[in-house]
Amino acid sequence: MPQDPRSALLSAATTPQTWDILVIGGGASGLGTAVEAATRGHRTLLLEGHDYAKGTSSRSTKLVHGGVRYLAQGNVSLVREALRERGLLRKNAPHLVHDLGFLVPAYDWWAGPFYGIGLKLYDLLAGKLNLGSSKYLDKTEALARTSTLKPDGLRGGILYFDGQFDDARLAITLLRTFEDHGGVALNYAPVVGLIMEEGKVVGARFRDAETGHEHDVRARAVVNATGVWVDDIRRMEKPDAEPMLSPSQGVHVVVDRHFLPGDNAIMIPRTDDGRVLFAVPWHGSVVIGTTDTPVPQASFEPRPLEEEIAFILSTAGRYLSPAPTKSDVRSVYVGLRPLVKSEQTDGAGSTASLSRDHIIRISDGGLITLTGGKWTTYRRMGEDTINRAEPLAGLAQRLTVTPGLHLHGWSEEPRDDHWRVYGSDAAQVQSLPGAGTPLHPDLPYTEAELRWGVRFEGARTVEDLLARRTRALLLNARASSETAPRAAAILAEELGRDAAWAELQTQSYQDLARGYQLPS
Repeated sequence: MPQDPRSALLSAATTPQTWDILVIGGGASGLGTAVEAATRGHRTLLLEGHDYAKGTSSRSTKLVHGGVRYLAQGNVSLVREALRERGLLRKNAPHLVHDLGFLVPAYDWWAGPFYGIGLKLYDLLAGKLNLGSSKYLDKTEALARTSTLKPDGLRGGILYFDGQFDDARLAITLLRTFEDHGGVALNYAPVVGLIMEEGKVVGARFRDAETGHEHDVRARAVVNATGVWVDDIRRMEKPDAEPMLSPSQGVHVVVDRHFLPGDNAIMIPRTDDGRVLFAVPWHGSVVIGTTDTPVPQASFEPRPLEEEIAFILSTAGRYLSPAPTKSDVRSVYVGLRPLVKSEQTDGAGSTASLSRDHIIRISDGGLITLTGGKWTTYRRMGEDTINRAEPLAGLAQRLTVTPGLHLHGWSEEPRDDHWRVYGSDAAQVQSLPGAGTPLHPDLPYTEAELRWGVRFEGARTVEDLLARRTRALLLNARASSETAPRAAAILAEELGRDAAWAELQTQSYQDLARGYQLPS
């Protein structure tokens, strides 16, 4: 029977000791904080209640960007910081982040000069880390780059450059980087309580979701980096704590590549609800989104509203020919934004007015809560958090090394296939059984990638493999559902489980995947 890789991780996590840093949460902010702590030499443990990047961190628009919309709102400092971080990430993970041209189509006489000036400022704010200079294109040039733009009334457009990435694969890369630097991480380990001594937070109790057993871990500093669920952890210390967040959801639909051929994305700078809409080529498909809809509470599997789907498709249909319809949607996914309420308000009003900046708050008991922000600034969020944690915990205060830290798998080898996301690990993945066996005719993945995900990337369920180690669920929910039985068989073989367990895994995944498909 194969050795379950989780056994060693659980043993390391529960060995009696006092960690320097305990990070609760395995999304962008938690993984970024954990990497920051470990690379400074602090003994660090990360606990994730579900799977790494299970929530918002795997459901983004797949952009590493400064945020053109924030520039329009006048938030120059946020844009400048994000553009710097975009440039650093491009250097530190070239196998995961690449440059992408974005076309802003101009159908009004004023649109070209208006957006052109704004995007020149965007270039300037990026400084030496700019990815390329924006420029005006006439109608012929715009259609040459994006042939499915509606030509009637098109005057031209502005081409600018931003970054694109695979969010869940970056999360797994950060996990591997954290482990490379001596960190210990455990998924399916939900924190069920905080350990308090003399009014101070000195650790946490977690439950092993696979066995039901509970374990206490102690740390000199505890960081709550659970995204839209930070208030749940805060209430473990103070049950009557006022909520910090007012979450909103962003919906994306995924359609076939023929709706946006070529190598450029489209950015619609102002939709009916005041947001921007992106149509972005990604892994051979096109991601279109997003919305900004307030939600009363967070859920692990948020669902799109009918009007959100209609809004995305109708807005895209104004600019694209042919226009995508509901029958063209291969997958629909929803992410929740951890928007921070103003301390001066009661949280009422539009989510557009809430903070997109990251916030660090330290409670009376010393619990460090990090929330807000976005994927692009994950590194800076981690740096700021550990800068606060070191003096609080009496740890040696050390300079950050992450601005120039090459992430796990770093490779500049030029390749355009789906193996690129593995970087320097690609050859090892391809050496595993099943490297030449496709999972499904409509998906780019092979059986070897599932084995790799179990052995080296902490995957425990079919969902982990098809939603986040590969991106099958987001690229084509139906196809991913059809491949679930084979994925479950591989997972069971790798973990030494029986056929009945594999069948339960298949059923659970197929139930999940139905929620990513629109009714026919």
